Amino acid sequence: MKNKIKIMHVLNSVGGVDVSLRLILENIDPEQFENVVVHGVNDTKKQYLNKHGEKLKEFKFRISREINLFNDLLALFNTIKILKKEKPNLVHAHSAKGGIIARAASLFYKTTVLHTPQAYSYLSAPRGLKRTIFLSIEKLFKNFNSILLASSKSELERGINEVGYKKTNTLLFNNSILPIELNNSEIQHVVTWPKSYICSVGRPSYQKNVEMMVEVIKCVKDKIPSIHLVLMGIGEYSPNVNSVKELIKKYGLEKNITLVKWIKREEIFKIVYSSTLYVSTARYEGLPYSIIESLALSKACVVTDADGNRDLVIDGENGFLVKNNDIQNMADKICRLIEDKKLRNEMEQQSLNLFNQKFNMSTNIIQLEKIYEKLAVR
Repeated sequence: MKNKIKIMHVLNSVGGVDVSLRLILENIDPEQFENVVVHGVNDTKKQYLNKHGEKLKEFKFRISREINLFNDLLALFNTIKILKKEKPNLVHAHSAKGGIIARAASLFYKTTVLHTPQAYSYLSAPRGLKRTIFLSIEKLFKNFNSILLASSKSELERGINEVGYKKTNTLLFNNSILPIELNNSEIQHVVTWPKSYICSVGRPSYQKNVEMMVEVIKCVKDKIPSIHLVLMGIGEYSPNVNSVKELIKKYGLEKNITLVKWIKREEIFKIVYSSTLYVSTARYEGLPYSIIESLALSKACVVTDADGNRDLVIDGENGFLVKNNDIQNMADKICRLIEDKKLRNEMEQQSLNLFNQKFNMSTNIIQLEKIYEKLAVR
């Protein structure tokens, strides 16, 4: 029997990054691959499991989103120690911080590092010194035993055109999920909104641009007074939540928008399933799970033409793409889909077709297994 390929995953395991890794670990063949996870001590408290529900080996120490020289050097030192102890055949780094730590550590333990940014960190700043520094860091670290394993076509193109990866050092593995089965579609969360509503998932932040969503609802209300938005994902890291609440109050939209704190993913699925359509105003994404889930649940989508979003929504087929901050156009597209049930139903079917063709983990996991097999150092 051949030895298993050992993969060491390094990450700041929060949000979509955490979801991505769990989907990989719970679907990859445990008879072929041994997985070890290195993540932040203040990240997820939920144990990582393999396909058979067995606990995986984990190492935890301080890995945070923010740059902190002391903590980051300590994380680098700890990662090097674990690399030398575990001797993985391949490292898969998830998130910007995981990518930096893993690739720097690989200088002290020679191994190939697959880096999946899940949205490059420099995109969090529109311009200026912060963006320049973050982009310069990515340009530097791409040379450290690094292969870009992009989570979307948009991320792949940005890695080549802006970060400077050679095409030969890039690969694509679309974020993927399993088909969603709702044995009971009844929402257990306390429902305080009308039966007819639209929805979105995203913490109030620069990236998600929820302020634009509030402006859009204000415009939609002029034509459809009963419009209601259910916005899920108001978590601990929601830096713009107060400005969003102030904007809702300013426009008198308290009866048109419901903010929902973090709830179980299964409950999110039920809320999306029962909605009329899904919306996103994000400025950038990796490949957003919330929209992938909406496709799997057969939802038409109205989203901004941003990285990640444009990889999931084909304009005029399974929804509409709108330029960032084109508030009136997004409002018009939402109104059109609410009022034209035939068009909406056609787009809903196209969403499900697109999910099955490109984002179904049941079939896509084989692609990742082949990538791991090809690049593993033995």
